[in-house]
Amino acid sequence: MIGFISLIAFVFTLFYAFVELKLSKYWYFWAGIAAFLLVAGVYFCMSAFVHKVKSDFNRRAKQREQHRTFMADN
Repeated sequence: MIGFISLIAFVFTLFYAFVELKLSKYWYFWAGIAAFLLVAGVYFCMSAFVHKVKSDFNRRAKQREQHRTFMADN
């Protein structure tokens, strides 16, 4: 959830900077904020994806082990 919120905030920050701000001394500040939000969003989304895949692999391995145990008992 944090990743998606961060990516959405990145887009809004970028649009704000393009529409409202002219070239001034503050563009470095807004570029820094936008870059931070983009990197944070991608990091949190990829972290969630990796944990989901890891959880699926563990669940599948556990199901295989339960199936092997069941078949060995019969």
